[in-house]
Amino acid sequence: MKLQTVQSFVVGILLILLGGVVGYRFGSGQTIPVLSRVVSAIPQSQRLVNTKVPSSESSVDFSQFWEVWNRLESFYVDPEKLDAKKMVYGAIQGMTSALGDPYTMYLPPEEHKRSVEDLQGAFDGVGIQLGYKNQTLAVIAPLKGHSAEKAGVQAGDFILRIKDEKKNVDKETTGISLPEAVNLIRGPKGTYVKLTFLREGGKPEEKELMRDTIIVPSVELKYVEKNGKHIAHIILSRFGERTDNEWKKIVDDILTQKKKVSGAIVDVRNNPGGYLQGAIDIASEFIPNGPIVTQQGRVEKQTYTVSRRGRLTEVPVVVLANKGSASASEIVAGALRDRRGAKLVGENTFGKGTVQDAQNDLPDGAGLHITIAKWLLPSGSWIHEKGLSPDVEIVDDQNTPDIDEAVQKAAEML
Repeated sequence: MKLQTVQSFVVGILLILLGGVVGYRFGSGQTIPVLSRVVSAIPQSQRLVNTKVPSSESSVDFSQFWEVWNRLESFYVDPEKLDAKKMVYGAIQGMTSALGDPYTMYLPPEEHKRSVEDLQGAFDGVGIQLGYKNQTLAVIAPLKGHSAEKAGVQAGDFILRIKDEKKNVDKETTGISLPEAVNLIRGPKGTYVKLTFLREGGKPEEKELMRDTIIVPSVELKYVEKNGKHIAHIILSRFGERTDNEWKKIVDDILTQKKKVSGAIVDVRNNPGGYLQGAIDIASEFIPNGPIVTQQGRVEKQTYTVSRRGRLTEVPVVVLANKGSASASEIVAGALRDRRGAKLVGENTFGKGTVQDAQNDLPDGAGLHITIAKWLLPSGSWIHEKGLSPDVEIVDDQNTPDIDEAVQKAAEML
């Protein structure tokens, strides 16, 4: 099967880089480089429109909605707070959250606009990639060199409370949506937010974090010398708009090395995901042919295969991953394991295996992300909420900042 260009995004984790939401989805068709221009993979004829009666209407009394609305208008103590537009947005957000799926969400216009802007550029925030763990707001990964990491925040830490005196915010995170968390945590460079963290086995700890402008490179390249071998250490932090161009330059560098590269370490630690096309392209660099990932929808199943002629198909490879590796990065790690026999070194990955369709054609510039499918690895495995287990489990020792034990182990294996 010939692979069509993928227009959509893998839903990984919603990111708080400086507090920005980023959504991704699957699909096929033309390449659409920015979220704001994405056209849904679901045909228009199959979508609900405002003239179509919901199939469940016979079992739902919609008059109760208007009854509550009228009573609020009649009796609420502060009528100035009765903003009809915000109330409608809130009602729709409640409808999506009632599904119990944190990745199916409605984004009001301002939140949706911010999510698109964040996908495209720099961010002002504390350097946290944000998701859910056991339905609780949690740190997927802190960004290297920024406020959260400097304060000792680690992947897997729960976020229990958000405080910002200037915003007059003091809120527990129980039941909080990602867009709301984003709105509360982000803010102008130089301002502060207090977050209460809880690490498994520990006690709650409040940390004051300063917001700053954060730009995250997609790909970095280092070289490791081990036992006389020259090894490429490729660090993939995300699969974004610049990833493909950055990746091509890195591969060019590897292939033009005077000392022959004897192996590659693909490092997707703390990589929350990104564009599906990026995941397919990078996996294809190491896999000569065949399947990379399969999307299983309500009825149909579609397999995405190698997208390009790989230039590193003969290079031995080891993958580094941890609990901050999610979605698109898990696709790459799983495909290299299943198709190339690559060993996984590090920790169990996050486990994000569902697919969201980002529908951006709602009135007023609002957005709707709907979970429409799950994705499967070439082996047929669905790793949602389970993740990928490492072949060699190793955690970087925080007491040895100048030594990366996982990289050293991967280099030994090569």
